[in-house]
Amino acid sequence: MKKEFFLISLLIITNVGVLLSQNFESFNITFDGLDREYTIYVPSSYNGLTPVPLIFSFHGGGGTASGHIAINDFSELAESENFIAVYPQAAIDPQDGSNAWIHKAPTSHDDIFFVEAIIDTLNNEFLINNDRVYACGYSEGGIFSYELACRLNSRIAAISSVSGSMLVDSFRDSYYNLGPCSPMHPTAVLLIAGTADFNPHSMYNGLQPYYMSVEEITNYWANYNNCEVEPILTNLPNIVPSDGSTVERYSWSTIEGCTYVEELKVIGGEHDWPGTFGNMDINATEEIWSFVSNFSLNGNITCANLSDNSSSLNSVVFYPNPAKDQIIIKSNLTVSKSFSIFSINGQEIITGKLNTNITKIDVGHLPKSTYILKIKNNFYKLLLK
Repeated sequence: MKKEFFLISLLIITNVGVLLSQNFESFNITFDGLDREYTIYVPSSYNGLTPVPLIFSFHGGGGTASGHIAINDFSELAESENFIAVYPQAAIDPQDGSNAWIHKAPTSHDDIFFVEAIIDTLNNEFLINNDRVYACGYSEGGIFSYELACRLNSRIAAISSVSGSMLVDSFRDSYYNLGPCSPMHPTAVLLIAGTADFNPHSMYNGLQPYYMSVEEITNYWANYNNCEVEPILTNLPNIVPSDGSTVERYSWSTIEGCTYVEELKVIGGEHDWPGTFGNMDINATEEIWSFVSNFSLNGNITCANLSDNSSSLNSVVFYPNPAKDQIIIKSNLTVSKSFSIFSINGQEIITGKLNTNITKIDVGHLPKSTYILKIKNNFYKLLLK
């Protein structure tokens, strides 16, 4: 934990000048009798004419919103992808004096409704796409993100948790009297977890009877979203060997090929925020937006039901499937997106960019087998005969 706070403090000092020059602005709101604060970033492209997505980013226990901006700065992505980022500040837990999202029982404090109040307030000031409100967080902020997926599910489309676990249902009910997790719609979840993380709030193998293991979390959300039991494994390149860790991507998809659950398993990773400190093979900030932006309250917005002979996304179709010598991807995307073809054991064989109309891919040289086609963050079975 000393490493975490040292790095955050260092980042605040070195980034404060940059943050002040950007479109970050802090606001106050009275909630539950307390004067609360949150900071937002509004992209310069915002014009009030087009509804924009909203993403909440929650700091760790004992942390601050400004410190969290220093490790998870969404501003560059907000500019290119046109969304508003929100960084709330947790209230002080009177029992231990720390800034905490989940106060120790007994307590009547519940920041689920604080987040709802921010959403309602921002709806009065901005044109928000309320079908695309997301949440992510670090450590206790990650735990709180799961709570939003469970208890503010009618407002939250997808979440991501970095170095943060999910409360066991029986503990949520017996200690906080919250009842079981009760999502209402298909809810996508991205976990970024380190196997060498020994913080009690985020241990990879869980801490019973308080926190679920990563396996229990992925099983819960994969089952809820009707995903297939076995995930697709992709070994990511070890770009920075000196960081002492590697990353595996596990993706759980429905039988139609629509991905709803992902785990970025940081082997050897600690209580870190990859891309800022710890593992440097991935950038957690970029991974989070790349994942959650695929979803709305209605489910995976980039993925539609697949037929036997063709596979389609809202703006992408590929055929034939099964294929022999060539597959054709038809796209009306205005921005080029990437595609990859993997062997069944996760080895990347072909990769490239989609054209804005038709992309032809030669697969005649590949052995006849089952492959995985990835388009953006969705995975589809591809059969070569």
